[in-house]
Amino acid sequence: MEATVAERGQITLPKAVRDALGLTKGTQLKVELDGGRIILRKNVDDAISRARGRFKLAEGLTTDDVMRELRGRAPGDPVDA
Repeated sequence: MEATVAERGQITLPKAVRDALGLTKGTQLKVELDGGRIILRKNVDDAISRARGRFKLAEGLTTDDVMRELRGRAPGDPVDA
């Protein structure tokens, strides 16, 4: 994949890259130089990441239980009889 640098130094990331990383308008990226390479990293210090670990699940409830409640049965889950 390629991107072209515009007049003001801006680039447009290919849609496949934006979709794969969940990049939307306003997403912040970390920019690093590694020799002759530019490395872009998704900034994980966002609102969701800051909230991680602040909420407690009800007694006996697992994150898998919550995900099944939200998304339904996942492939490979046992079928209830």
